[in-house]
Amino acid sequence: MRYEYGLWNVSGGWRVGAVAALTLASLATLSAQLYRGPSGEIGETAARKEYEAITSQVGIEQKLGTQLPLQLTFKDESGKTVRLGDYFGKRPVILVMAYYECPMLCTVVLNELTRAMNGLDLRIGKDFEVVTVSISPTETPELAAKKKANYVKSYNYEGADKGWHFLVGEEKNIKQLADAVGFKYVYDPKTKQYAHSAGIMIATPDGKLSRYLIGVDFAPRDLKFALAESSQGKIGNPVLSAVLYCFQYDPSTGRYGLVVLRVIQLAGIITVLSLAILIGGAILLERRRKPKTDTTSEVNE
Repeated sequence: MRYEYGLWNVSGGWRVGAVAALTLASLATLSAQLYRGPSGEIGETAARKEYEAITSQVGIEQKLGTQLPLQLTFKDESGKTVRLGDYFGKRPVILVMAYYECPMLCTVVLNELTRAMNGLDLRIGKDFEVVTVSISPTETPELAAKKKANYVKSYNYEGADKGWHFLVGEEKNIKQLADAVGFKYVYDPKTKQYAHSAGIMIATPDGKLSRYLIGVDFAPRDLKFALAESSQGKIGNPVLSAVLYCFQYDPSTGRYGLVVLRVIQLAGIITVLSLAILIGGAILLERRRKPKTDTTSEVNE
């Protein structure tokens, strides 16, 4: 069915809307899969208290303008002892706090960062550096090397092998760096996992925090703008803290729940209803525009 004057063909609006609706519906389903609470009133109360105790220690405090402790030492993916300052001095730096055996969230952050960097006309190793630091003191250079190999392969351009660094270190140095950038995390011994938030930091060539990108959706345009500002030594503005907890950790299930998807779930319902109303209206309007068929015969004598 084609509507030349209806809404269907206006810049592909309906097709985009339909795709958006399906995407939102899929995300809503994903939300239900990712966030499952414990059953039973007593168990739920206990788990909720434990959950709140852990998440109260998790977050990202934006410390724009803070000088990073560049004297801290770590080991890189080859096992070599390095200073954090070794990666500063010439170019802005994207700093990622993660851990390499993270079951979900860290991989999402790194994947989305890679996607965003693939969409830039700036290049790793030439225009900026990337430093990923494990928050787990038990992780090894060998594990860091495996992680690096995956992302060097995923990056579409040359330079990641020399410009993207994966570090491990001692707990005191990790903590000092995390405190400096405002990255709050906590280890949960029950699940043997770390609870933490999602986001990356951009630092100036001289090691000052200039921008935070919070969550897991890093638009190439935003990333390019942050790097451009940082390269000039400019300090950006804090982002809204409402998105600090895009992902939260549920210790009762050992899963991360995408809290923002609760909002998307409602938005998906509204979108589907809106599409149904608009499509119905377009069809009705088109039917009214069609001329009525004249069934009478004219006899010309």
